[in-house]
Amino acid sequence: MSVVALLPETARREEANVPPSDRFYPVRHALEGLAVPLVALLVAAAAFCVFLLALGSSPLEFLHLLWRGAFGSWFSLQNTLQRAAPLMLTALCVALPAQLGLIVIGGEGAVVLGGLAAAVAGAALSGVPPVLAIAAMGVAGGAVGAAWIGLTGWLRAYRGINETIASLLLAYVAVALFNHFVEGPLRDPASLNKPSTRPIGDAFMLGSLPGTSIHPGLILGTVACIGFWIFVQRTVPGFAWRITGGNLRAAQLQGLPARRLIVIACALGGACAGLAGMAEVAAVHGNANASLIAGYGYTGILIAFLARQNPLAIIPMALLLGGIAAAGGLIQRRLGLPDATVLVLQGMIFVSILASETIYGRFRWFQPRGTA
Repeated sequence: MSVVALLPETARREEANVPPSDRFYPVRHALEGLAVPLVALLVAAAAFCVFLLALGSSPLEFLHLLWRGAFGSWFSLQNTLQRAAPLMLTALCVALPAQLGLIVIGGEGAVVLGGLAAAVAGAALSGVPPVLAIAAMGVAGGAVGAAWIGLTGWLRAYRGINETIASLLLAYVAVALFNHFVEGPLRDPASLNKPSTRPIGDAFMLGSLPGTSIHPGLILGTVACIGFWIFVQRTVPGFAWRITGGNLRAAQLQGLPARRLIVIACALGGACAGLAGMAEVAAVHGNANASLIAGYGYTGILIAFLARQNPLAIIPMALLLGGIAAAGGLIQRRLGLPDATVLVLQGMIFVSILASETIYGRFRWFQPRGTA
């Protein structure tokens, strides 16, 4: 029997040896995992209120407009859900490698290259039945995203290169390649003012969900988040991921293929980001153009940290950040604030989350007895 197959039984034996006084530690740990991001959000909100007061604007009016623009009407809610769909997938690009202790922040590169691959595949498959063509676009986008972020995992596992730096630099390379192909070899001659690839055609566009203006990318992102949560928390390979992330050396001593797991986790995260690019092309733009470089990959970093790398918690966090982005236009019109104001709020949230990470687990009440 393989070592991986014995891991759950090992975990049960270790759990049986936990002193009774520490049995409630998982509950305390879960409470801490919920409280830390909530407190960080409150701190960021307080700091942003001070920022608004310095600009001469009312924080209460800002919050009212934020709610109204994000969730206050059916139109606003649909706009929020539309924006949240790709954010769920790009957040998974960060959260999945994080299960193995990796910080991958290059999802933006997988989004743009995945969208480009999907657009090229769609334009080349004219005449093919729409179901097959859309499936091929999804495969193309996911495969290119997986290869791009999987390269980051390979560099980390087999060459010892820091995955954070590698993924960030590869994201810049991906955007440069995207611009080169869209403005050069793959440019549609009919696109004059805004360079783009040839359109995929109306037949290959993803329609809206019945009775809404929300594209099916929302379902794809939600299912992916739930599916990967089940995989990480309820399956033997997911347990192997967590063992590797907890202690790489111990995982290797147990016989786990740690290097291969790192590459697989990064590739799966990249596939999710590539599918986000595909969904934007097939449901929103109809081709690959500069609008695809919308910062979804970078916002996904913030969402993953807010969710504490929990795939299931990514869903509400994506709705929160999607709502903030959806309300940006209304806030700008009513308060006369620049678009960058929303980015300032997101930046404050990110800084607050990073600060909270430095104190996470340092309170003795949240730790099992005998730990420092």
